[in-house]
Amino acid sequence: MRNRTVFITGASSGIGEACANAFAAASARLLLAARRMDRLDEVASRLRTEYDVEVHTIELDVRDVGVVSRVLAELPREWSEIDVLVNNAGLARGFGPVPEGDTRDWDEMMDTNVKGLLYVTRAVLPAMLARDRGHVINISSIAGDEVYPNGVAYCASKAAVDAISYGLRMDIAGSSVRVTNIKPGMVETEFSEVRFHGDRDRAAKVYAGVTPLSAADVADTVFYAASRPPHVNIDEIKLKPVAQATATMVARDSG
Repeated sequence: MRNRTVFITGASSGIGEACANAFAAASARLLLAARRMDRLDEVASRLRTEYDVEVHTIELDVRDVGVVSRVLAELPREWSEIDVLVNNAGLARGFGPVPEGDTRDWDEMMDTNVKGLLYVTRAVLPAMLARDRGHVINISSIAGDEVYPNGVAYCASKAAVDAISYGLRMDIAGSSVRVTNIKPGMVETEFSEVRFHGDRDRAAKVYAGVTPLSAADVADTVFYAASRPPHVNIDEIKLKPVAQATATMVARDSG
């Protein structure tokens, strides 16, 4: 990965930040994007100090197609050749049955998880195809194929990511560009706190009595896929903590 340019969205925390760590440790050049520039700048500063790598940060809301197109078109020339795109920006928002769902939550998830991923991929992919090299790695979820009650909209958004990943492989068949879909189960990040609109107590209960995946576990999987020989494409990886059998069945320590 030395000197390869890796573009990670949603890089200010969680899985995105962990992916930045993993690629920095391999001496990649990091193009990091997020909405929260204060936190992103902290991440970038730490990575430069710890790993002595090049880091370029951009403020980016993937939901805005105009901003995505403009910001990526205006990248400095030395950052414009992206070798690996990690489409990590995404979220769950709200938890309840469809008849009681907040349409604002649905819009935010669909705009970020689905449309945002498409916007960024559309902006980056043509140059990869022109060079006939590159790798698009999408962060999906086991929720994409294990629908659960009260999470219908989120599950639908991740099912869409699965469909995009599969369809993209067909659309670019014959090129050397790779596409990988990573589908984590329970990961302890800010995910549940965001879903529950900042309710930390409720979020903590999601992980009570179980050892969940860490963001670093997912990043290790992303790096594995990205570091295979150029002729090898990892189509999909699903990973869960040992205690998690399905999206909703988790063996918890009663003690």
